[in-house]
Amino acid sequence: MSRILVIEDDLAIAELVKINLELLGHQVVTAPDGIKGLAMAQQNRPDLIVLDVMMPDLDGFTVCQRLRQNPQTNPIPVLMLTALSTTKDKVAGFDAGADDYLPKPFDTPELQVRVRALLRRAGSVPHSATLPEILTAGEITLIPENLQAKVGGRIEKLTPTEFEILHCLMQHHGQTVSTGKLLEEVWGYAPDDDVDTIRVHIRHLRTRLEKGDRKYIKTVYGGGYQLVAEGFTKEKGSE
Repeated sequence: MSRILVIEDDLAIAELVKINLELLGHQVVTAPDGIKGLAMAQQNRPDLIVLDVMMPDLDGFTVCQRLRQNPQTNPIPVLMLTALSTTKDKVAGFDAGADDYLPKPFDTPELQVRVRALLRRAGSVPHSATLPEILTAGEITLIPENLQAKVGGRIEKLTPTEFEILHCLMQHHGQTVSTGKLLEEVWGYAPDDDVDTIRVHIRHLRTRLEKGDRKYIKTVYGGGYQLVAEGFTKEKGSE
């Protein structure tokens, strides 16, 4: 049984989410605003936070940023639940530190699937980190025990989501991995090519792996992403 905190100022929606997650066997508590939600997150350390964006006093983007800035709450996965569903809003949510983003109105089965996927990745180690061996491809070594990637002589700490994405790309290094395959393998579901989700997480992963002119993740337009484990120098038209 997982402990879930729902931070939502609309009491009817908060109760709806609470009931449906309790049906899955989870222990769910609610907070009516961002200030109380932050306090409850720090005090209770839930396994997952479902966070509304449009709230008075402290909006969800700010709450998520503060959760990520606090070492005690930084590892907690966050599912943003909001009526703001434009690409700009989704990118803002991911940049604030959200792990997933579900627009309102939502279907209950989709909410449950996304919660299950986030909880799976938020275990003591990610799914792929249970592999006993250290995975190496070209200049990159993935160290499951500590969620680290060794790139040349550098050690980079990864989030569970970044670890899963890199693990998937390394398993298929030199091949193009579609956004749909990444969503299915990392998030545990494959909605209609949610490219915004993948794009933002890939950008964050690139900032950790790629220093200077040396690049490792190539965008294959219309196809997905490809890991060039030996590294490459960015050329015109490449990402």
